[in-house]
Amino acid sequence: MSRERVARRIAAAAAYGGGGIGLLGVGFAGLLLTEAKLAEMQLNTLHGEPPRADGLYGQAFAGEDAGEDTGEDGAARPLRMVVLGDSTAAGFGVDRGRDTPGALLAGGIAAMAERPVQLMVAAVNGAASDDLERQLATVLEAEPELDIALIMIGANDVTQRIKLADSVRILGDTVRRLRAAGAEVVVGTCPDLGTIEPVRPPLRTLARRASRQLAAAQTIAVVDAGGRSVSLGALLGPEFDHRPEMFASDRYHPSAQGYQTAAMALLPSMCAALGVWPEEGRPDAFRGEGVLPVTRAAAQAAGRGGTEVAGAEVLGADSGPRGRWALLKHRRRHSLPPGATPEPAGPPESTSGNSHPAIADAGAT
Repeated sequence: MSRERVARRIAAAAAYGGGGIGLLGVGFAGLLLTEAKLAEMQLNTLHGEPPRADGLYGQAFAGEDAGEDTGEDGAARPLRMVVLGDSTAAGFGVDRGRDTPGALLAGGIAAMAERPVQLMVAAVNGAASDDLERQLATVLEAEPELDIALIMIGANDVTQRIKLADSVRILGDTVRRLRAAGAEVVVGTCPDLGTIEPVRPPLRTLARRASRQLAAAQTIAVVDAGGRSVSLGALLGPEFDHRPEMFASDRYHPSAQGYQTAAMALLPSMCAALGVWPEEGRPDAFRGEGVLPVTRAAAQAAGRGGTEVAGAEVLGADSGPRGRWALLKHRRRHSLPPGATPEPAGPPESTSGNSHPAIADAGAT
């Protein structure tokens, strides 16, 4: 069965209540459980919690004139950003808050928007999609009005064998509620679990297939709810494969360098959602960009990392499930102009191997 067809079935089940649809036949259950236990025994389990990254980023821009987006004192109002999801969204595996995805992206957005960014991280270790409702309630209680939200979720849905139609439905509902709160929403779809070194064939092949099928179904749900998705699985696969420096000591979670790679893929889409990314003009067909049925766009994105999929209104398009359309785009990455990088609010810290000035300088108070 093609990835597009599987993604359509999962997304349809999420929409119409068929929560029992899964990815793998029951005949594989014993084999998968055995392989999973062997892989777990080989992982050097990390303990503790991710470093805290909440705070104000780009404080140097706090005194800038932001037009209508200013406070009573005339200073630029901080953009309000939240991060929801699992341990990868929280940045588990690094020692410094500034190396987490939320911090890296808050610093990058502050530099591009030339406005401070107030970051709140609600993501927690071990979370699957069924924890998103709790995380969102915590966020909306603290900050009912939002500008931008990042969600990174899916790995635990695969490993915990959660009904994927249920996880996709919950993700779609979360995106809708965030949009209703005024937030632009970007979702980093399920990563490629086949890159984890201790996971051996045949589990590795099955994990990779399940990851990509879930990522495609997530994309359909996200676009339908008014958000944007960015494929991380195929991007992190080739770059992480056989490169131990991209992983933390448990060989499961990303290292600081690994998180920087993911942040570089997400930053253009998050800035574009806020209207602060350089205009790129019409889709480039030569680069594989264009308007496609959403199921086809989702399937293609799952196989090519760094691909953004967002809703597109096509004149005359049918409004039914098979008539929805999406814009598939491979956003170009630009270097920031000199002087655009915000100064860290705290003591200077070194960063490892990062060529993007917006991400390399992400200090919070």
